[in-house]
Amino acid sequence: MDAAQQEATARARELQRNWYGEPLGALFRRLIDDLGLNQARLAGVLGLSAPMLSQLMSGQRAKIGNPAVVQRVQLLQDLAGQVADGSVSAAEATERMEEIKKSQGGSVLSNTTQTTSSSGAPTVKRVVREIQSLLRSVAAAGDIIDAADTLAPTHPELAEFLRVYGAGRTSDAVTHYQAHQN
Repeated sequence: MDAAQQEATARARELQRNWYGEPLGALFRRLIDDLGLNQARLAGVLGLSAPMLSQLMSGQRAKIGNPAVVQRVQLLQDLAGQVADGSVSAAEATERMEEIKKSQGGSVLSNTTQTTSSSGAPTVKRVVREIQSLLRSVAAAGDIIDAADTLAPTHPELAEFLRVYGAGRTSDAVTHYQAHQN
């Protein structure tokens, strides 16, 4: 790889960090490990070709062009977290991945997905994911961070909200939401 290619790859990974919170290579490798997939299976669930997945992972391409694929990535991240904390079994995860694969964007819910509490109210995580999805459909993470930086001197609480929900991890947003609920 020549210097120009290395520079382009480094730039693509930096853009990915701004848009998705981390380079896609690291994110996709974690999903592969956490969900017991290979690259071809991950590409299939996401609705990408195997070469496109490879180009995104290697930094040859920076951005996922299809918003439905971005949402599938987010759904897989949530699923991987549920598998890791034991709230979803491997068999349930396989079933849910099939639902995610069929989704065209929007919410993908099944009977095995806990989206409401026993009282019928949406779970905190569900509310947080909806806020994150809405913000991320309006602007890329880097743009949200820029907006937060602009607001920080005069509106620090709003800036924090944008950073946490627009560019942060779901677990951090859940913590923020719970801290500010009352």
